[in-house]
Amino acid sequence: MSDLWLGLQQAIWLVFTLNGDLVEITLRSLQVTLSALLLASVLALPLAALLAVRRFRWRRSVIALLNALMGLPPVVVGLIVYVILSRSGPLGVLGLLFTPTAMVIAQVIIIVPLIASIAHQSLRDLWSDYHDLLISMNTTQRQRISTLLWDGRRALLTAALAGFGRAIGEVGAIMVVGGNIDHATRVLTTAIALETGKGQFAMALALGFVLIALALAVNLVIHWLGQTERGGRW
Repeated sequence: MSDLWLGLQQAIWLVFTLNGDLVEITLRSLQVTLSALLLASVLALPLAALLAVRRFRWRRSVIALLNALMGLPPVVVGLIVYVILSRSGPLGVLGLLFTPTAMVIAQVIIIVPLIASIAHQSLRDLWSDYHDLLISMNTTQRQRISTLLWDGRRALLTAALAGFGRAIGEVGAIMVVGGNIDHATRVLTTAIALETGKGQFAMALALGFVLIALALAVNLVIHWLGQTERGGRW
């Protein structure tokens, strides 16, 4: 019990003194996750708006596929990206394996279906309200999509934050494609796994505190956005 209490005290001290390794790992985690979130949002949000506005033959199949991919095991995504980026893979010549770029690619694949599915549900409801007006104004498809994306920006931000929460806590795919290399690809989740295995519970707890703080911050923002969204409707 005394060892646990001592480790907890050391962890708190590492956080409040801004330990160099802790700060480096946290900043790298944010860099990778925010980069992945930006790329995923650029892909997922227009796709969600297109699925809400346009009716085409395979629309329902695409929506079902996105919903199914939300449950895709991250470690499988990591394995697929690893095979593609390995020396014998089609993109092996780029030398991206075991780099932050490979980690970003894996996270993008993981969170695009999540962001697109959540965004589509919100934009579908918004489209039902705007449908008659936009059709009567003889708007183009691009104008309709732009209108939905702008007016639904608060709901879309909620979808993006959900993607951030999923990405920041991911460990399986990141470990496979990043390799958990010190000062290169080590992020919060992989560092926690490593430090725990080494028995360095103080650093593991400190990293865990930071990860929990980030997750709580994202959830609080999502909750606040949900409350303001409902308040705006009233």
